[in-house]
Amino acid sequence: MRLRGLIVDPNTDAPVVILREEGGSLYLPIWIGVFEANAIALVVERVETRRPLTHDLLRSILAALGGELARVEIHALIEGTFHARLVLRAADGSERVVDARPSDALALALRTGSPIWTARLVLDEALAKARAHTADTDEALKEWLENVRPEELGKYEM
Repeated sequence: MRLRGLIVDPNTDAPVVILREEGGSLYLPIWIGVFEANAIALVVERVETRRPLTHDLLRSILAALGGELARVEIHALIEGTFHARLVLRAADGSERVVDARPSDALALALRTGSPIWTARLVLDEALAKARAHTADTDEALKEWLENVRPEELGKYEM
């Protein structure tokens, strides 16, 4: 998946990360917190900070230990909440898995250039839930996301 945009839900004023299936047409909106949205927006807008923020610190720690973020996996949707994990690769090539909020995982993935994976089951379940709420809105949202220009998404205000 790739980050398609960071927007504010006009109904709730909550930040929403929009992921798009790479080479496909599936979208995954994930509502996140304001602080996590700011961490993502800093990367998207290429804003340099004077001191490292938490996700920058994590990136630096991984590098100092000779490790890397192999990928982020959004692996479950439980009671309306997405669950993610970081797949870390140590200097010796072994992998470790660490539980993470999707927003934190995305903020770190964007800083490290790591791939973002979403389980097909999660995409299918999220799509089914969206369709259950309103079929008309699902098609309208899909069409809008496919045709929106980057300047129409605007910048998330920090």
